[in-house]
Amino acid sequence: MNTQNTPVHIKLWHREFWLMAISSLLLTMSVYMLVPVMPQWLMHTENFTPEETGWSMGVFALGLYLFGAPCSWMVQRFRRNVICMHAVIAVGLATGLLWYIDDLRSEFVEFWIILLQRLVLGAAFGLAQMVLASTLINDTCESFQRTEANFSASWFTRFALSLGPLAGLVAYQFGFHVVLVTTMVLAVVSLLLIRLVKFPFRTPEEGVHVMSLDRFFLPHGFVLFVNLLLVSIVVGLLLSLPLQPIFYALMMGGFLLALLAQRFVFRDAELKSEVLTGLILMLAALLILHGYPTSPVAPVFVGLGVGVIGSRFLLFFIKLSRHCQRGTSQSTCFLGWETGISLGVGLGYLFFYKQPDMLIYTALALTMAALLMYHFFTHSWFVRNKNR
Repeated sequence: MNTQNTPVHIKLWHREFWLMAISSLLLTMSVYMLVPVMPQWLMHTENFTPEETGWSMGVFALGLYLFGAPCSWMVQRFRRNVICMHAVIAVGLATGLLWYIDDLRSEFVEFWIILLQRLVLGAAFGLAQMVLASTLINDTCESFQRTEANFSASWFTRFALSLGPLAGLVAYQFGFHVVLVTTMVLAVVSLLLIRLVKFPFRTPEEGVHVMSLDRFFLPHGFVLFVNLLLVSIVVGLLLSLPLQPIFYALMMGGFLLALLAQRFVFRDAELKSEVLTGLILMLAALLILHGYPTSPVAPVFVGLGVGVIGSRFLLFFIKLSRHCQRGTSQSTCFLGWETGISLGVGLGYLFFYKQPDMLIYTALALTMAALLMYHFFTHSWFVRNKNR
């Protein structure tokens, strides 16, 4: 199916779906609030070097994979909503460790403690989102609505890319402890929203292996994964820049424009056009940032480009999946996105701290590589291998 359009079913937007989508938004915001402010706290309060800060932010990507292989077994062995809630609790506790550290002004925190905290946070967040997006949201809707449900719910987490850092920067004006308390509150509210939804008991399947790729990674989607990773690393590099709150507010405007563009501009357009347009917009945004860093156009272009690229790649992953692999395809897309952002933020502090020109040049090179890869290889490969 080469249509650009995703049908809208009003009946999808019922109470349970709203609760799951908002829960996903709040949970993702609680993690993204730390992205622009935690590095500042590490360097200015805890005396971390930019290199140590880069490793601390980047190790989050490794944590995302820790519970991926046993995820399917855990969902089958225990109640899926209980697994998700325990993971959300772990997100709040990992953030609470930072609050405890920030309160101990008598000594500086050890580097390995922060590495462990970020690793645990990544593991808890990865498990929570893999279960939430690949299982719980699907359980709240009819089978014929699931593609639209996945598409719509992904926009809520995408909004967190702007709303999370924006909230973090605003809260940081009152102190890092305010940021931490806010993130914990968001995690608690996310937990309560999940508890409000009743999920029917499902009999566990027989012969489920403790370690598997089910609900974790789609091997035959590796090409899409790499292409998405290139794009998300660029986004992470941008997030490592000292951006002002207005940048994230304007990025949110770009996301809203992307929603309108998908509904009206790309409705009947050629399938390849959406990703290519998004990458061209990102190239334009990077060039504008290089020449005019305070331009209000650049963040709008970033949001518009990221919005159309992210949602289209998610649909590509779903269309690549075979029977009973819908959840696996979503987890793969999630991992490609979050891994790239975490690596991008880490690399930004590790190699490009206070070198914005070199960061922009690197981001331009990666974006051009993503565009060429998609245009000359990925798209045709996807058309040959899609299953839906």
